[in-house]
Amino acid sequence: MLERIREGSSGITAKVILGLVIATFVFAGVGSYTNSVDTSAATVNGEKISQQKFDQAYQNQRNRMEQQYGEMFAQLAGNDMYMQSMRSNVLENLINEELLDQNARELNIRISDQQIKEAILAMQEFQVDGVFNNDRYLMVINQAGFYQPSAFRDYLRVDMARRQLMQSVMATEFSMPYQQDLAVKLTNQTRSIRYATITAEQFKATVEVTDEEINQYYQENQSRFATQEQVKVEYISLDIANLKKDVVIEDSEVQAYYDDNLSSYSTTERRRASHILIEFGEDDVAAEQQAKDILAKVNAGDDFAALAKEFSADTFSGENGGDLDWFEQGAMDIEFDKAVFALTKEDNLSDIVKSDFGFHIIKLTDIEEVATKPFADVKTEILAQLTNDQALEVYYDLQTQMAEVAFESPDSLEEAAAVINAEIQTSNWLTRGNNPAPFNNSDVVEVAFSDVVLLDNMNSDVVEVSADQVAMVVRINDHQEATTKPLTEVSEQIKVQLVNNKASLAAQQASESLLSKVLANEDVTVALAATGSSFVAADNITRNGAEVTNNIAKQAFTLAHPTEGQVSAASTLMLSGDYAVIEVLSVTEGVAGDADANVAQQQAMSVSQAVFEGYIANLKENAEITRNLPANSSPLL
Repeated sequence: MLERIREGSSGITAKVILGLVIATFVFAGVGSYTNSVDTSAATVNGEKISQQKFDQAYQNQRNRMEQQYGEMFAQLAGNDMYMQSMRSNVLENLINEELLDQNARELNIRISDQQIKEAILAMQEFQVDGVFNNDRYLMVINQAGFYQPSAFRDYLRVDMARRQLMQSVMATEFSMPYQQDLAVKLTNQTRSIRYATITAEQFKATVEVTDEEINQYYQENQSRFATQEQVKVEYISLDIANLKKDVVIEDSEVQAYYDDNLSSYSTTERRRASHILIEFGEDDVAAEQQAKDILAKVNAGDDFAALAKEFSADTFSGENGGDLDWFEQGAMDIEFDKAVFALTKEDNLSDIVKSDFGFHIIKLTDIEEVATKPFADVKTEILAQLTNDQALEVYYDLQTQMAEVAFESPDSLEEAAAVINAEIQTSNWLTRGNNPAPFNNSDVVEVAFSDVVLLDNMNSDVVEVSADQVAMVVRINDHQEATTKPLTEVSEQIKVQLVNNKASLAAQQASESLLSKVLANEDVTVALAATGSSFVAADNITRNGAEVTNNIAKQAFTLAHPTEGQVSAASTLMLSGDYAVIEVLSVTEGVAGDADANVAQQQAMSVSQAVFEGYIANLKENAEITRNLPANSSPLL
């Protein structure tokens, strides 16, 4: 194929075309061929955070909140300000993660394959009866959206690097005693409050929404009613797992491989020895004589371990009777090594051995002989390896043929499918994000929406779907442009949204009116009656107790202590979309107790967290960050 291309490029016509292309680049510039619309959600020091990645993170956050709050989340989702705040928080978290990743690379923080393996084996989620189970591992990561083990390993590598960087920043912090005392008092502090809840629901019956308001909302929030661009693709897939099924390996081949690679299935001889070291010092002769004297005591029956503890300059091993634990040949000093491996179990005591460290008396204590795994024990392992090797050769050969034929016959997948004996399949509708496997792979999505496939209607290049030898070629089947839903289709949804917004605003205004009277120490009977609410007393609430809802407790503990003639009160938005007015009546300082034994650790964690937040803030301050997220781009639900 390459020869035909070279021949074709040498003709007059080809040269004329090439000249025109070059002239176009000269006058128009290369940029005109490469410019494309930036659809990323943000850019951090030149690194883009894709809209697909943001959408996935946003959906994951929604799912977590739905699980946490249940039916109450529907009310939160109806609050524009709350949802926009959540989207902003998701984007900031992604920016923080990108900054950490960049900083980890600058600091050369690396996570080895062995560390990842050990982490996976230690995770309880992947264990059955306390032992790692591969089937459970695959099931759990698939449920989490990792359809290939390599994808999970890549995720874990990034996550572990982030954690290592975080720990290096946070681990140096500590708390002072006065901080611990203050933390105890604040943690154990209680407050007596009263609060009144003003529901948004009561205002919905009186809310009016006009057609003009619906139309205005629709016009101002076009992006919220947009449907994403979608494609369907035809594709063929080459999977090494399918090729392995056709591989036949004879028993004789397995036996031959075992015989040729016997050393791979054998252990290395190891020895265990103890020694007494006498260092050279200022007088080598005296040191050697001392070693001879000690050897004489050993030969006379004195306890070797006791002599090592008393005389050996190697104090670490000396404390253990001179024991050096197990080691292989070549691990020690040359002369020491030679002497140890010359000893036998019957003749286990050396003469004086001189090394670079001094004079040694060596006692061989044990020998671990070379052991070879029986063929029966490794037959399955060898068979799997030979099967994979043979399938891999076929895979790469077929992948090359598939690529050549798909290129030579770009208007159809039939010939390429015939080469690899595959069936042409058709995908469901795909978007630029949140697709099922194998189209959750960013490379596949990029190819599916590329100009070659989408505009030129040609076969794509071969795309490696995963590190587990799966490759695809795709071509366009159908295409739908991004559109905006008509007003008639979404007007009812908009009306519900506007009713919720107006009712919430009315509840906010009523709460602010009530709050102003409370702060002025005025009679609030009429104001409470007008909103169908009343003050509820809650005595001695704690920060994290269940006496009141979390929002009320959080607001109550951020208010100032009440003083003579000074009311301490505020209003707050509840998770339900309602508003509450909270007044602090009294504060009782906490005292230390048995539960405060770990307060130092808690305080250190709090300080460490603050330091880490400052670290992230510093990275942001020195970074070039562009946020492209529209102000109101969340789907209307």
